[in-house]
Amino acid sequence: MVRPFLDIKDLHVRVEDKEILRGVDLEIKGGEIHVIMGPNGTGKSTLASALMGHPRYTVTEGQVLLNGESVLDMEVDERARHGIFLSMQYPAEVSGVTNSNFLRAAVNAGRDKPMGLFPFRKKLDRAVEELEMNPSLPDRYLNEGFSGGEKKRNEILQMKMLEPSIAILDEIDSGLDIDALRIVGENITKMAEDRGEGMGLLLITHYQRLLNYVEPDFIHVLMGGRIVKSGDRSLALRLEEEGYEWLRKELGIEAEEGDIDKVVQ
Repeated sequence: MVRPFLDIKDLHVRVEDKEILRGVDLEIKGGEIHVIMGPNGTGKSTLASALMGHPRYTVTEGQVLLNGESVLDMEVDERARHGIFLSMQYPAEVSGVTNSNFLRAAVNAGRDKPMGLFPFRKKLDRAVEELEMNPSLPDRYLNEGFSGGEKKRNEILQMKMLEPSIAILDEIDSGLDIDALRIVGENITKMAEDRGEGMGLLLITHYQRLLNYVEPDFIHVLMGGRIVKSGDRSLALRLEEEGYEWLRKELGIEAEEGDIDKVVQ
């Protein structure tokens, strides 16, 4: 098994005429859990979308390499087949396509030899049970009529079935009640342990509460369109307790009117 390595170098991303990311550098290796935190509008979800190839986001500078191969040269489906997974902040509903059919097609798209129906269903049923989901959800249309919490658990179900090499979870904890947060967190941790060095995780969140169930290796703070500070879990705890103002003062950063912080030159 090759240990995955995602290398983000000096990444600049623009949305229409506004530059959002202004030089992000980040390395994620298999077996590592990275967490990105930061104020609203500083580019956390932009980073996730750009890594997955959303057409609205234009990369103007920098590189993204997966095991030495340029991710930016790949179409969205190629990125997925190479093992990059993105959980959606707002999962879409797809009428007419059952959850199980969608998942089986996605699983087999990344395999040289398709997984048979019975092995697939056995794996799916086990994952549904581990996530404490309603047993009927796999046979319902994708996310249609799902609660917010069910949609988020369904994203983790997809991750468990696809077994990606790099998983990007964008605010997977938003909208979850206490029980659902625990279930999601414990399943993320279990999958990380099961996959070991075969999977790297990037979690994007506003709150450290998810970290009660997922033990991170690195915490990164994104402000002004770049990562301005990294540390261990103690950094997330301080941010939860004190907010971002102390960090702005420490680094000479002020809040810009609008949705992005800027570094005072």
